[in-house]
Amino acid sequence: MTKFLNKNSCFIGENVKFGKNVVVYENNHIDGNCFIDDDCVLLPGNYIIDSNIGKQCQIHMSVIENSKISGNVKIGPFARVRPKCNIESGCKIGNFVEIKNSFIGKNTKISHLAYVGDCAIGDECNIGCGVIFANYNGKSKNPCKVGSHVFIGSNCNIIAPVNIESDCFICAGTTITKDVKKDDFVIGRARQENKPNKAHNYW
Repeated sequence: MTKFLNKNSCFIGENVKFGKNVVVYENNHIDGNCFIDDDCVLLPGNYIIDSNIGKQCQIHMSVIENSKISGNVKIGPFARVRPKCNIESGCKIGNFVEIKNSFIGKNTKISHLAYVGDCAIGDECNIGCGVIFANYNGKSKNPCKVGSHVFIGSNCNIIAPVNIESDCFICAGTTITKDVKKDDFVIGRARQENKPNKAHNYW
């Protein structure tokens, strides 16, 4: 049985199906060919269309379109999963994360303020705050591939097309423009330079 906390505030399309013990909070809009599996919690403010949501997922104030979400995934608040995404079990897709046409492997965390487009990411990766997969060069879209157990630090730019193999560590602030081999440690940023007593020249 599905439990609606305020059904009058929700729109549920005629082709939407629910599993057992689903809880739906207020202000959810679910339409198209959707299946929400057992023990899911849809917190307030979601828009979900033409998507399958696996068991024990929790979704909050997010948009999911034409995608597949496996079990025990947490999404939101304020995340956007655009069409043709496949997010495997145990993932976290956090606030202000946008994903498009991508595969996200099991237990991978993309916790906040990131863009992942046209990318395949393996299992147990950590994608830091502000990471951008730059998939468009002004003329065409290009893919990226990331192996499993990869750490990508905050504010990294991944310039497609590149292949990042498994077990790599990419330091915060690095821009990746060429392939990264297995177990590589990568840092690519200018060394900080402090100039004493010069700041007042710029005010």
